[in-house]
Amino acid sequence: MATSKVPAADQTLAILAHLASQRGPVPAATIAQALELPRSTVYHLLAVMQERGFVVHLPEERRYGLGIAAFELSSGFSRQQPLARLGGPLVASLVDRIGESGHLAVLHGRDVLYLVEERAPRRPSLVTDVGVRLPAHLTATGRAMLAALPPAQLRALYPDRAAFAWRGDPEASGTWRYSLLKQVLHGVREAGFAGEDGEVTEGLASVGVAVLDHVGWPAAAIAVTYRADSDAAARAEEITGAVRAAAGELSRRIGAAR
Repeated sequence: MATSKVPAADQTLAILAHLASQRGPVPAATIAQALELPRSTVYHLLAVMQERGFVVHLPEERRYGLGIAAFELSSGFSRQQPLARLGGPLVASLVDRIGESGHLAVLHGRDVLYLVEERAPRRPSLVTDVGVRLPAHLTATGRAMLAALPPAQLRALYPDRAAFAWRGDPEASGTWRYSLLKQVLHGVREAGFAGEDGEVTEGLASVGVAVLDHVGWPAAAIAVTYRADSDAAARAEEITGAVRAAAGELSRRIGAAR
């Protein structure tokens, strides 16, 4: 582990982060080995965290997992909406710079949920208003985030053709199959950004880039939408670069690894 001026705090946070990344509770010895910490140190820190409710001990299994206090931290994160607060000014600045509408969304199951929507002057209204949900596989923000997911997670989200249906309508799945989704997402990873043209709203195109957190997970995505037949289409490279920069800055602000 890296040297810290407050080693106990650093080690405590490392243990919590490690537990959060596991599929289930783990033995203290495993934690000590993974983090290269003395077992005695790990046991002492786990005991304190257990007293405060951040860790729960399963004596029959001799394992430790996250406690209710850790869950409350997650709830507090959602209530305080740091992504919207940090991303809002970035999206507004992006829109001012390029003169096209922009938005910030997060992945919610197989949908994207829009947290920020900034419409540029004299540009058409968008369906991507705050609080709106859309199928992730059809949107630029959704494709950008899906492309950053591990293969097993992606497959779990789309186990069959029915997963591509929208709001329970089987016909909404159209021609989508998992094989097509993988092909589209491969293109996203190759290009470093996602796009869609007329798949959400006829005549409008979007370009989106994922916002990655400290473990490389897609925490959100930023996108810009413009008329497909406008001058903006000729500025696609410029717009993509601006979206990349905004997404990169938001990644940095939420603590992404450099």
